[in-house]
Amino acid sequence: MFSLKQPKPTFKSYLLPQADDNIASEPRIKKLEPVLLPGEIVVNEVNFVRKCIATDTSQYDLWGKLVCTNFKISFITDDPMPLQKFHYKNLLLGEHDVPLTCIEQIVTVNDTKRKQKVLGPNQKLKFNPTELIIYCKDFRIVRFRFDEAGPESAKKVCLAIAHYSQPTDLQLLFAFEYVGEIYHNPAKKVNGIDPGGGGGGISSASGQQTPLFETYSDWDREIKRTGASEWRVCSVNEGYMISTCLPEYFVVPSSLADQDLKLYSYSFIGRRMPLWSWNHPNGSALVRMANIKDVLQQRRIDQRICNAITRSHPLRSDVYKSDLDKCLPNIQEIQAAHNKLKQLCVNDPFDDTEEKWLSSLENTRWLEYIRAFLKHSAELVYMMECKHVSVVLQEEEGRDLSCLAASLIQVMLDPYFRTIVGFQSLIQKEWVMAGYQFLDRCNHLKRSDKESPLFLMFLDCVWQLLEQYPAAFEFSEVYLTILYDSARISLFGTFLFNCPHQRVKESTEFAISKNIQLGDEKGLRFPCVWDWSLQFTNRDRLLFHNPLYIGKSAPSVHNGALRTFKRSKKNYSSTLRGVPPAIKNGIIGEQEFLPRRNSLILKLKPEFFHSAEGQSHSMEQYFRDWFAKPVDLHGVILPHLSGTQIKLWKLCYFRWVPEAQISHGGSITAFHRVSLLADEVDMLNRSLRQYKSNSSLQGHCSELDQSRMYFRANGLNDTSGTPDFLSSSFPFSPVGNLCKRSILGTPLSKFLSGAKIWLSTETLANED
Repeated sequence: MFSLKQPKPTFKSYLLPQADDNIASEPRIKKLEPVLLPGEIVVNEVNFVRKCIATDTSQYDLWGKLVCTNFKISFITDDPMPLQKFHYKNLLLGEHDVPLTCIEQIVTVNDTKRKQKVLGPNQKLKFNPTELIIYCKDFRIVRFRFDEAGPESAKKVCLAIAHYSQPTDLQLLFAFEYVGEIYHNPAKKVNGIDPGGGGGGISSASGQQTPLFETYSDWDREIKRTGASEWRVCSVNEGYMISTCLPEYFVVPSSLADQDLKLYSYSFIGRRMPLWSWNHPNGSALVRMANIKDVLQQRRIDQRICNAITRSHPLRSDVYKSDLDKCLPNIQEIQAAHNKLKQLCVNDPFDDTEEKWLSSLENTRWLEYIRAFLKHSAELVYMMECKHVSVVLQEEEGRDLSCLAASLIQVMLDPYFRTIVGFQSLIQKEWVMAGYQFLDRCNHLKRSDKESPLFLMFLDCVWQLLEQYPAAFEFSEVYLTILYDSARISLFGTFLFNCPHQRVKESTEFAISKNIQLGDEKGLRFPCVWDWSLQFTNRDRLLFHNPLYIGKSAPSVHNGALRTFKRSKKNYSSTLRGVPPAIKNGIIGEQEFLPRRNSLILKLKPEFFHSAEGQSHSMEQYFRDWFAKPVDLHGVILPHLSGTQIKLWKLCYFRWVPEAQISHGGSITAFHRVSLLADEVDMLNRSLRQYKSNSSLQGHCSELDQSRMYFRANGLNDTSGTPDFLSSSFPFSPVGNLCKRSILGTPLSKFLSGAKIWLSTETLANED
């Protein structure tokens, strides 16, 4: 394989750069000021800083001012950026900004002394840095040079970044200062958004809003939506009187009285009583439960809970328990796999390690763990869908692996959770309100030994399903990636706390210290991530929509009347699919069925499985039958688990790598074409309705005039070409973000640009 490395230049210039060529004059630099949010202050800054764009040349470097605030590090420049064309703009962050909570490691370098140091909080720096390297949690590497800056100023800004990016207390995170300023000065709210804008979010076609599940009514509506008639909303934890890591309201079997729940709660770890997640139309329920710590009472309480779940089933079916701690990787293993994946993705993945890169990817075990979660979730879907039994997800604390497994099961079973509003409500219900420890797992304070990227793994698992069934999801992979990025912005209360009680407790203490009058509010209201207008314009939010999505029903016109029709399975195309090989091996790791009646001896019901082999055969037959039928996009979807079907999420992990930024390449080209086609079809439908409809439909048609596509057709016969700024990392990384070595001008670049015949390296290199 030929090398893409460019020859090193032999000429060396000893002339200092001219001021009018590369270095901006001092007065112009000093006029550059950051855009600050309410409560945001500048803590340090340095002029004449060079941001490195490419490591092999300084030709594309940018000159400007580096600023550290209590929210972000901001590089401000007015240099022309011919190769830095950005596709969308975050309204909270500039093009070169990095939130402090997105910083993972800070490295300072002194070229003269050949020293480098990883900066921690409250550390001293004994040398003047000539270079600053920022390693980000989203796999970015940002480099700044201080060759022309004052050495003391450079040292101070590096120490400031290290100090403010590693706070010692939760209330030092920027969200508290922002909300405190908003409460004192309501006129300062950004983009017209109130703190904690609550039930708002992205509206669906029917105008739905994202429920936050903070109130009794939100849970009650979910019970009615799923038809869980034998379940009720429990308010026994109102005011967090029973457990501080549970929501105030949650759903329990109707046969369990509040007094029983109070009594049983003492026996569960963290006093986390069983939580209802979802109900299948056949009556089977999905329940999450922590382990019972009281060994003496374990059998009695376990039996009582399972009997209550059984009585909530219309068929009085038994309960199947899945011990997630035994059959899924733990949080430490997932964190180790993530660290290996990050090292692989940021260390020249397409250069020196090309020959063994795939084996290195396999050794990270990241895709193996993705497959494990998808496989186990599919097995539990089988238990609910085919065996008609309720499933209990049991875990030590019931707030880590069960968040991921419960969410995946619901995405596979319920098409509502494959819409934008439904998916957001799922995260709110199963992660935020169920007490997933975002503060510790995301390590916002940089001092947690419990860090683990479970939320990222969940989004990756959903991306695998989206990749396999693109027409079943309303949202795009851009939406999933932006959601992953938003978890590292220290502004949204959605991803800032370990549980709802922590938000109330910490924000109440902060309000008292700042003389903020709360009134009847339970703590301060932080901005909600589902208020996407706080981050993006209406135009940019169109990137969230998947142009391939097929909704539940589509409007049609017949004899001048507007009707809706439901698509049957015959409307969907099917492909030749076999049984995933990975499902055949080790389908059920452990079975534990509990009988309906109270008994001192728990007996396994023989009609469910005569042997492990028989149960395995039954499940294998279910998957074989399912994969042999056409896909019902609004029914159950199951993952393909073979080695070639589980892929690396390149848009998320490789968006900063220049080799991944192939002009007109990647899935974005198909996204562009499909968007134009979908928009053109929508335009035709609107024209048809306006032509055939009567006057009563004019108002309805006007509501459909707004396109949901980011790329829009100019007309019914639009023949516009592909935009020049499209690349395989669209829309995140700018064209020309040469953070490493560029492929421009190389034989590979010429081949990708349309060379017809692969002749030789020399031939292609000499072509014009």
